[in-house]
Amino acid sequence: MASVWFLVTCPMAGRGLLGRLHHCWERLERNLLFLLPGPPSPPCGPALAVEGPTVFLQPPVSSESSETPSIFDSTFWMAAPKNRRSIEVNRCRRRNPRNLIKVKDNIEVCPECDRPKLKQVLCGYCYEKVRQETVQIRMQIGREEGGPFKAPAVETVVLYQGEEPSEQDQGKRIIKQDRKRPSWFAKN
Repeated sequence: MASVWFLVTCPMAGRGLLGRLHHCWERLERNLLFLLPGPPSPPCGPALAVEGPTVFLQPPVSSESSETPSIFDSTFWMAAPKNRRSIEVNRCRRRNPRNLIKVKDNIEVCPECDRPKLKQVLCGYCYEKVRQETVQIRMQIGREEGGPFKAPAVETVVLYQGEEPSEQDQGKRIIKQDRKRPSWFAKN
C-alpha cells in the first residue's frame, strides 16, 4: 500500500516549537541539496509531515473540468465547533430524560428455572442447559457412527435410561443415553 504524506503548517505554534521546527527544516534542506540533482528549489516554510493512508487523498476525477487539481481538492474536511458548549448545556443534554436508561417492564420469571428473563425471549440459563445436552447427544452420535459423514438419512430418536422405542420409532435412528431424561427435555 502506498503511503502519502500530509503537510500541515503551524503558524500559531509557540516560539520554542517553531524555532526547533525551523532549525530541523533547514538541516533537512541542506542535506537534500546534496542528494537531489538539478537547480535548487525555492525555499519552503517549516511543516509537519504525518504518514497516512491514501484513501482520503484520491482527487475527484472528472472529464468535464479542465482545471488543474489544487492541493485543497484532495483534503479531507471535517466539521469543527465554532463555540464551546457550557457545562450547564452539556449537563442538560446528557441528563435529558430521553437519554436516560429506561425502566424495563417486560420482565417475567422463567417457568423452568425461576430466574428473571425478558418476555418473548428464551431464558439464557435454560438455553445453556439445552445447548450442553445437545452437545452430549452429538458426541454420542459420533461415538456410535464413527463420524459425521456416516450418518444415515433417517430421523433420529433420543432414548434415555428406562425408555423403550415405540411402534412409531421403527425404522428411525435410535440414540440411547445412559442417564435420566432432564425434566425440561420433552419427549416427542
